[in-house]
Amino acid sequence: MTAEERKKKQEWDDYLKDIANATPVEVDLSEAEKAKKKAYLEKHPIEWIKYFFPNYAKYEFAKFQVKAINRLINNDDWFEVLSWSRELAKSTIVMFVVLYRVLTGRNHNVILASATQDAAIRLLRPYKANLEANGRLRAFYGELVGKHTWTDSEFVLSTGASFLGIGAGNAPRGSRAEAVRPDILLLDDFDTDADCRNKTILDKKWEWWEEAFYPTKSVSEPTLIIFCGNLIAKDTCVARAGAKADHHDIINIVDKDGNSVWPEKNKPEHIARIRRQISTKAFQQEYMNNPVSEGKIFKNLPLGKVPPLKKFRFIVVYGDPAYSNSKADKKNSTKAVTAMGFLKGTYYILKAFCAHASNDEYIEWFYTLKSILGDSVPVYFIQENNTLQNPFFEQVFMPMVREKNALKGENLYIRGDDRKKGDKATRIEANLEPVDREGRLVFNEDEKDNPHMMELMDQFKMFELHLPYCADGPDCVEGGKYTIDQKMREVSATVDTVKVDDLIDKRNRM
Repeated sequence: MTAEERKKKQEWDDYLKDIANATPVEVDLSEAEKAKKKAYLEKHPIEWIKYFFPNYAKYEFAKFQVKAINRLINNDDWFEVLSWSRELAKSTIVMFVVLYRVLTGRNHNVILASATQDAAIRLLRPYKANLEANGRLRAFYGELVGKHTWTDSEFVLSTGASFLGIGAGNAPRGSRAEAVRPDILLLDDFDTDADCRNKTILDKKWEWWEEAFYPTKSVSEPTLIIFCGNLIAKDTCVARAGAKADHHDIINIVDKDGNSVWPEKNKPEHIARIRRQISTKAFQQEYMNNPVSEGKIFKNLPLGKVPPLKKFRFIVVYGDPAYSNSKADKKNSTKAVTAMGFLKGTYYILKAFCAHASNDEYIEWFYTLKSILGDSVPVYFIQENNTLQNPFFEQVFMPMVREKNALKGENLYIRGDDRKKGDKATRIEANLEPVDREGRLVFNEDEKDNPHMMELMDQFKMFELHLPYCADGPDCVEGGKYTIDQKMREVSATVDTVKVDDLIDKRNRM
């Protein structure tokens, strides 16, 4: 062997040794006890997984993972697409399911396709390693390594079940385990960034899936098809498959409220660290299944120190309530409330709330800002109230505020902004882009790690006129700026009137 081959063999041997060490065998079990335990575990798949793969299943399963495992185990003829964020273990969960089904005799012929042959071999590696070295699997299911075909890309178990890994474009026809056509079709890491940028290549890969890979299955016998992949672009094989699947499971690293969907593994501080260290575009694509482009309109978005409150003539707290009372993760339905001030030509965003929220949470944001701002500066509380929102403002919002005032002993009063607004996107660009270009729209640097301020800034960064990403935060800021401008004109007009009256009075006295 060459030095490189010896190195790879040593790495493989170490990998097998790690698996063997992580799966110690219960040597004191009698054959009857082993048979009883095996029967129990096979009736309880989650416990089966935890017992046979303790080194992989280190964290408690999240609810969405348990649901997926049950769907994939309980449905023999099923097509599912898993678009789970990075760090949510979609490939590992699929391995658990496939090995469970194969070792319990439910399936016999597995083909895994990936973007390349090397990628397919890499994805098959943990399957092959566990079938070789997992002590618990061998103790309960016997020697699993077959005597004939046992390579990195294809291996046949002692039971006759087979695994084959191929790259996109390779010929999968005639793939049989004895008389059994493929009854599990896996696709993982099938899309690549380069392929998704070239529609001709993308169409060719999709054609291969539909006309070469998919038809390897039997027409009359059940087949489990699992397609794993994030939505890395608007048009991908994963997205096309999701439109045709029995179920397309889209799970992001955080839920609609910004909470980790798998907190046992991915802590909030870990997710926040990732968000700080990569671009919003990258985070949205890799962790949120949202392939958006960085916008080209708001290029500065400076962070800065906010002057003391007493230096501002007044503060405007402006709210955009959206239309729904649901916290569902809808593309364009975030609610927003911002506190803004104006000083020496600069608009300061002191604090912001920007998230998917219920009406009650949205109203609480006003009270929170009222408490933070205190009595050190006059504050105007305003809410967008266009024609569509007027019934909500009068019939829902104001009664809720009056009720909360009574409960809290407060006197919060919120006025509606009744102006007629033009097109949302062009209005935001026209009124906010010039001040951002001049560096006169400043975000409070003390709030830069606040998830709400981060979401607001993300919405600015992703802003384009065709609104590929939420723009309710920028819309709210535009409303706050408009209100500030109106108030400043009123103040100037009052000052000018007083000066003119003083001059007239002075002249009359002469």
